[in-house]
Amino acid sequence: MKSLGSIRRSFAPWNDSSAKPYISFKNVTKRFGDFTAVDDLSLDIYNREFFALLGASGCGKSTLLRMLAGFETPTSGQIILDGQDLSQTPPYRRPVNMMFQSYALFPHMTVEKNIGFGLKQDGMPKDQIAYRVAQMLKLVKLEKFASRKPHQLSGGQRQRVALARSLAKQPKVLLLDEPLGALDKKLREETQFELMDLQQDLGLTFVVVTHDQEEAMTMADRIAVMSAGKVVQVATPAEIYEAPNSRFVADFIGDVNIFDGNVVSSEGGKTQIAVSEDLTIVAEQNGSGPASGAAAFAIRPEKVRIAREAPANPGFNAVKGEIWDIGYLGDMTIYIVKLASGQTVRASRLNASRELENPIGYDEEVWVSFDDNAGVVLKD
Repeated sequence: MKSLGSIRRSFAPWNDSSAKPYISFKNVTKRFGDFTAVDDLSLDIYNREFFALLGASGCGKSTLLRMLAGFETPTSGQIILDGQDLSQTPPYRRPVNMMFQSYALFPHMTVEKNIGFGLKQDGMPKDQIAYRVAQMLKLVKLEKFASRKPHQLSGGQRQRVALARSLAKQPKVLLLDEPLGALDKKLREETQFELMDLQQDLGLTFVVVTHDQEEAMTMADRIAVMSAGKVVQVATPAEIYEAPNSRFVADFIGDVNIFDGNVVSSEGGKTQIAVSEDLTIVAEQNGSGPASGAAAFAIRPEKVRIAREAPANPGFNAVKGEIWDIGYLGDMTIYIVKLASGQTVRASRLNASRELENPIGYDEEVWVSFDDNAGVVLKD
């Protein structure tokens, strides 16, 4: 599949047929009584990949991470790490370490003792512990805070202590369970880039669990979108956003407009969908949509145009509506347009200039339009 959008780096072993996965979940199922948390799931993660498990609460993502860490045992299936079946390996002997959302720092210990705790438990000599702890403090830029207790630190600093402690034992894989959930928005955004840089510098494999779409889109090389214990789609952030493989993924990731209709024709690389009396959509075929019958067309708000004047060719991909609501967000303005059919369409405009003269206002009649390659036709 052709990659969509900008690429963070050339690193893409999943596109190399000769590359071997570093972590493999093979037909893994986990049941708790009558409840199936993970359902016959297979998934490959590659060495040095920053991989995100994304989904709503209860989708099975944290259970999957806990099975990799050894805190839960699969009901069936295999988990392979670097060629080794982990089924008989206890948590403390696995080459992984886990960082929890709560950070789980010892309140009575200083920063340096928190970081060195696992090394001390492993029986590492004191001089080596001191050297490793100093390395970790430098790595997370907390050298001046070595003697402080957790309650004397900010949320972001505690997060970095927990990260340093997780990295001190030099695991092959770092597991992060909602690692930034306790931080405020601005600090969370800053820390996302810090984690990305750190992962690049260390050359480790990071697997992060999150329900935050922006967090996954920002940090991950690839994302596995999960629902009801299954992986619905695995792809790069750009592919997940621009080419969702189902209605669920399109609706779950970001904002989206979805038009339901029936396929009129599908030929010449174009699919024509009758949505309502006043709207017919012509879209580029993308390989995932049906050739006949019911179909859905998904398009992101930033790809929808609104204007007072009718487009040059109003017969397709254009429909008249009324401004129903407006949201000014500073960097952009969101317009909610109500169509004659009763459906609302969300359009976003980047506020590229400070011009405020004659803006589109409430109750105005406008045209909504888009290009034939701006959205994607979905199977379901």
